[in-house]
Amino acid sequence: MAQPPLEPAARRCDDSGPPFGAVAFDCDSTLSHIEGIDELAGPLKPRIAELTARAMSGQLALEAVYGERLALLAPSRAAIEALGEQYVTTALPHAAELVNALRESGKRVCIVSGGIRQAVLVFARKLGIPDEDVFAVDVFHTRAGAYAGFDEDSPLTRSGGKLGVLRQIARDDHRGGAAFVGDGITDLEAAPAVRRFVAFGGVVKRAEVFARAVISCDRSDLAALVPHLFATDEIERLARVPRHAPLVAAALKAR
Repeated sequence: MAQPPLEPAARRCDDSGPPFGAVAFDCDSTLSHIEGIDELAGPLKPRIAELTARAMSGQLALEAVYGERLALLAPSRAAIEALGEQYVTTALPHAAELVNALRESGKRVCIVSGGIRQAVLVFARKLGIPDEDVFAVDVFHTRAGAYAGFDEDSPLTRSGGKLGVLRQIARDDHRGGAAFVGDGITDLEAAPAVRRFVAFGGVVKRAEVFARAVISCDRSDLAALVPHLFATDEIERLARVPRHAPLVAAALKAR
């Protein structure tokens, strides 16, 4: 099933620069090198990875593959806990430093992901992001830890679902609007909700997303996002704080 056309506002993103009051990130192939669902696949990884790639490039609607992938994998509680730790070990360079700098600059930092919430929470806690600012999909298990389904009502299991989540984040912000960083079509779909969408290609550069984004970053070091997410005066302030100065220095090198 082909994915429906993007709404007109997302075909070429509007853009306005920082400062922002809230900054949201996708998780898989953005904050982390991996696609979590693919890492759960074991011997089924080639088949699952193909479905994931087709959904992220817009060839398939997300809802056409979301439940199918989980039904094939039936991930146990233990497997999802291990995935959470894998997110931590595959974080992109300067992920925690960037989140810390954003939060200490007074910004709300969120993760908006179609990934499994229990695994993303493990990662988010390591990054210093509160549980309430993690938007992902809950999965369910039996007492013995066997897979028992997922939250089929979550908007994040279908195409266009991130748009509503980002609109709510933007509505809740009263300090400058929101920015969103992501790599896939499901991220691009949310662009109309925010003041700035950054197409991220540091792990996988998706031509369909880069073609429509005004702002993009294809560096694998998240320090390269600093000039896209902070205003000039904010960067100058960060550079004067010893714990943030290395992040600013890395941003200059990553340009």
